[in-house]
This record gives sequence, structure tokens and C-alpha cells, in this order.
Amino acid sequence: MKDYQLAQVNVSRMKGQSIMDPEMKGFRDHTAMIHTMADNAPGFIWRPPFDSDNTSASNPLVDDQLLINISVWQDVDSLKDFTYNTFHSNIMKRQREWFQKYGSAHYALWWIIAGDFPSERQAIEKLNQLENKGPTAEVFTFKNIYDKPTL
Repeated sequence: MKDYQLAQVNVSRMKGQSIMDPEMKGFRDHTAMIHTMADNAPGFIWRPPFDSDNTSASNPLVDDQLLINISVWQDVDSLKDFTYNTFHSNIMKRQREWFQKYGSAHYALWWIIAGDFPSERQAIEKLNQLENKGPTAEVFTFKNIYDKPTL
């Protein structure tokens, strides 16, 4: 029987033209701490490496104002706990200071085979799938959680 892990992607459109713009300073100042907290959170498994400017190495959306965050967690509860019950939630409450609205689907969750970490392109495909078809067992949100596959 295969073991599954939870992948997540979230996309944010910055108000600044880049993460280095002065208006992004408040967010930028907390990024390293949030990454460290995530790396040490119960249930955290993986995230891709980041460049020195706190952006991911490649952006399949070809838009310098977008930040793409991908991570993999043991289960929904561990991601949900980190998202809403740690200092991360304080940053989320302030997101309007730094970010513009990005589409109706700005984050997506889906089950992956353990260790089969998603690329940015795969993550964006999942986000687009959620945007176009709504939540399904293949891609969902915290509001419409689907159980791990049983096959």
C-alpha cells in the first residue's frame, strides 16, 4: 500500500514590483523566520529551496510580482495547525499590507505519493484545476477536504 503526503501551493501577487521593494519590507523581514518555523513544525516534510531574494528559483507564471509557495506535509491537520495556530497566522492577517488579490483560487491542496515532491509547474496546474473545476479528490481546499487515497 502506498503512503501519501499532502502538497500545498499558494500564490500571492505582491503590491511591490519585487520582493526587494520598500513596501514589501515588512513581509520580507518575516520570511526567514516563517520558513524556519515551517521547517521545524510537526508534520512538515519538504519545501523547495529559495533564492537569496526569498523567491523560488523558477516561476512558471512568468510574472515577477507573484510569489509561489509550495510545501509538503504529513497530513491536513499538521498544515492546518501551522497555518492557523502559529505566528504564521499573524502574517496572514496582515497580507493586505503586502499583497493584492490573486484570482478566486490562490491556494490548493492535493495528495501526493510520499516523496514524489511537486514542481512549480505541477503545483500551478493543480491551482488552475481547482480554479476551473472546483474542489475534487484530486485538488481541494481546507473548506473541502478529501481523505488520502486508499489505493
